[in-house]
Amino acid sequence: MTQTDFDMFSAQGRGNWVRLRTLVILRWFAVGGQIIALFVATQIFGLQLAIGPAAMTVGASVVGNLFAMFLYAESKRLTVIEATMMLVFDILQLALLLYLTGGLNNPFALLLLAPVTIGATILPFRPATFLAVLAILAVSLLARFHITLLAPDGMPLVLPSLFLFGSWVALLIGVLFQALYTRKITTETNAMRDALMASQMALAREQKLTDLGGVVAAAAHELGTPLATIKLVSSELMDELAGQPDLLEDVTLIREQAERCGNIMRSMGRAGKDDLHLRRAPLETVVKEAAEPHMNRGKDVRYVLVPATGKEHLQPQIYRRPEIIHGLRNLVQNAVDFARTAVRIELIWSENSIVVRISDDGEGFPSSVIGRIGDPFVRQRRRREDRTSRPGYEGMGLGLFIAKTLLERSGAVLSFANGGGRMLSGSPGGAIVVVEWPRAAIDAGLAQDSAGLGQNAQITS
Repeated sequence: MTQTDFDMFSAQGRGNWVRLRTLVILRWFAVGGQIIALFVATQIFGLQLAIGPAAMTVGASVVGNLFAMFLYAESKRLTVIEATMMLVFDILQLALLLYLTGGLNNPFALLLLAPVTIGATILPFRPATFLAVLAILAVSLLARFHITLLAPDGMPLVLPSLFLFGSWVALLIGVLFQALYTRKITTETNAMRDALMASQMALAREQKLTDLGGVVAAAAHELGTPLATIKLVSSELMDELAGQPDLLEDVTLIREQAERCGNIMRSMGRAGKDDLHLRRAPLETVVKEAAEPHMNRGKDVRYVLVPATGKEHLQPQIYRRPEIIHGLRNLVQNAVDFARTAVRIELIWSENSIVVRISDDGEGFPSSVIGRIGDPFVRQRRRREDRTSRPGYEGMGLGLFIAKTLLERSGAVLSFANGGGRMLSGSPGGAIVVVEWPRAAIDAGLAQDSAGLGQNAQITS
């Protein structure tokens, strides 16, 4: 799966996910805190500061909020530019207020981290970086330029030079660390959400394909007998009406249309019954169905059956679930993509478990990512030279993530290792993927050996 396939999920599309109401509410909290701080500083502690300009600075935030509330609907989604400009205004407004109230001598300088953190959470990389740079510039200027706070007796309230330098360094580190930390966590969270959405779409698509296949097969099966009866009766009528050309032509048309219906039902269908026989199949059949799209791609795909001993030696009948078929298909595709010449699929079962082991004779998983296989958007699975063998491919890890997610949903446990080449050609390397289910999770025979399948259920589409 490539980046183009999932552009709709990319972080660049999240710029308009933030409501105006959210930032307006946060700004009201900031305004309330600023008003309380100014009141306590002047009326309780008696500090001397430029209260008029400070009040006007706080009033600018109030006016901005009122304009936003009256000009736009509360449910308005902000674009990247609009959200960036609102956060730029918050940084500049707070920087100006700090300039009027002591600069970095004011302990509330720490609040400059808030807009940077919000920007790192909701904005793409470049606007978020711009906000961090703007905050760093504001902190640096405030360390040098500000209006000094005065105590009630007129004594300047300033920190020692060393403490002031420490505050400046701490704020710079805080801005950088907070921005990077928040950005990293947000990026990973969004990547996981996007990949889960992609897996849901893949599963839904596979379910539709499975339903359509079931409809076709079930319809052909159910209508086979009546169509055969029509053809038989029409053939007998044709013999009896050999001397009546007008009627013979009509009967011939009936026979031809019955044959046409049979052909159509074998090729497609839109409504019918869900044939319960299609819900279960031997393990080998299900795996071959999953691997079938990749069988003729120039690689030798070998199947090896390793049956259990004793009473469980018969091949298990498993459920043909869409998540199992789609998950195995992704794993086989990955193996075929990176194999040199051959892929080996081992089907192993015992009394308690069912295992599918897929190995190839390629280069194997890089050691740098083998611990993260199954995570979404892992972009480097192979070295650069692999682009020659797979032109146009830019793996993001979504295929393996989707396969892992879907198979785990069916009860499987997946493990990834290297060494598949030794099984196939004796060479080192080669990827190995092991999928293991508790037998009770997917073995349809355990629950239905003594029970009939029952009547086919109607598909309502």
